[in-house]
Amino acid sequence: MTASSATPSRYRWFVCALIFFATTINYIDRQILSLLKPMLDHDIGWTNIQYGWVNSFFQGAYAIGLLWFGRYIDRVGVKKGYQLSIIAWSIAAILHAPIIFLIGKQMKLPAAFGWLAGDSVTLIVPSAFVAFLVARVLLGLAEGGNFPAAIKGVTQWFPRRERALATSIFNAGTNAGAIFAPLMVPFLAGAFGWESTFVIAGVAGFFWLILWIPKYGNPETRPEVNAAELALIQSDPAEAVGAPLPWLSVLKYRQAWSFITSKFLTDPVWWFFLSWLPDFFKKTRHLDIKNSWVHLVTIYVIVTILSIAGGWLTGYMIRSGWSVSRARKTGMFAFAVLVVPIIYVTKLGDWSAVLLIGLAGSAHQAWSATVYTTVSDMFPKRAVASLVGIGGMVGAIGGMGFQVFVGWLLDKFEKTNNSSAGYGILFGICGAAYLIAFVINHLLAPKFEPVTMKEI
Repeated sequence: MTASSATPSRYRWFVCALIFFATTINYIDRQILSLLKPMLDHDIGWTNIQYGWVNSFFQGAYAIGLLWFGRYIDRVGVKKGYQLSIIAWSIAAILHAPIIFLIGKQMKLPAAFGWLAGDSVTLIVPSAFVAFLVARVLLGLAEGGNFPAAIKGVTQWFPRRERALATSIFNAGTNAGAIFAPLMVPFLAGAFGWESTFVIAGVAGFFWLILWIPKYGNPETRPEVNAAELALIQSDPAEAVGAPLPWLSVLKYRQAWSFITSKFLTDPVWWFFLSWLPDFFKKTRHLDIKNSWVHLVTIYVIVTILSIAGGWLTGYMIRSGWSVSRARKTGMFAFAVLVVPIIYVTKLGDWSAVLLIGLAGSAHQAWSATVYTTVSDMFPKRAVASLVGIGGMVGAIGGMGFQVFVGWLLDKFEKTNNSSAGYGILFGICGAAYLIAFVINHLLAPKFEPVTMKEI
């Protein structure tokens, strides 16, 4: 055996990097609106509840996209499924500019149209609020493919003991997107208009495809993977090969519901952070985006670093001899506890609040990566994308309701000029969500062990 064949190649980490960058682009696209909110508050004049409805419609569409893409990716594979998703969401992001221009503004026909071009005639007159609903629904439907494809890709390319770390790394793309967006959006919006931010983010997706299409495939077919790396990837016990399982075959197991309920209870917290943190700093700290971007970037830098460390932790425990169940559950409980201090965030100064939100965001991302990994711990590869899609859909539905509640509550407290109290209630809900989710998860799945599945 030669030295080169004895040492595993590392192409799987290149694949992980591709998924990381796709997730980064995904989150830049969805982060733009929250960063533009203070500017659009002035331009559009929408209320918090209207902004909440826009986010709710996005998440409703995202839920549908997750469900459909989860099943679709289990049928056609990661490569084709990811390609379709990112092409669609890139087009949807670019379409924000013309949709909002055409629908969200009163349009006059050119003078060549004669009397139709008169001042009394308007081509289209719905509000910008409706325009954003349309644009965000299109984006949400398309973005639903990211996580089912990403989790299934990690399942195909990594052995069980490396999956938590690989998931944490690609999931850090959600933080990277949230870092790049505050650096990019204010400048682009000021220099070229806020519509340009959506166009540039959409174009980035097409650049990603230049690498994805020729470089991704199954481990067995890639020439960059040597025999040692392939043996490492395939080192877990062999699974039965078969067609994707029907949804009902997955949903009849309580272990599936351990994942689904965890997503329902904790995904809304992350959506809340993404959608409302710029508004939090504006309304409670009087920092607009030109002054709060450094706080937002710092938060997501902290989240990126600490969340990867959290994902590494459970893998390290397994390599040290801990059982998969003990390692994953210990990590999940620790991450749930680390979110609790967020309940004090409205009582602290600006930078203390940044550190506390950064800690809670890190704990969420480490929790999320671990929960995602439990799907492949318990279910065969042919069911992974479908279950991730179902869980993500339920999490998005939870986020839909929470977004509307957030908008309603903040409007209520703004009437008394007490936004800080409203945010205090919201952060209190966030602080309790993970411990509740951990208890329910444990009751439904006392051990993260492979289930024997039968089609129905």
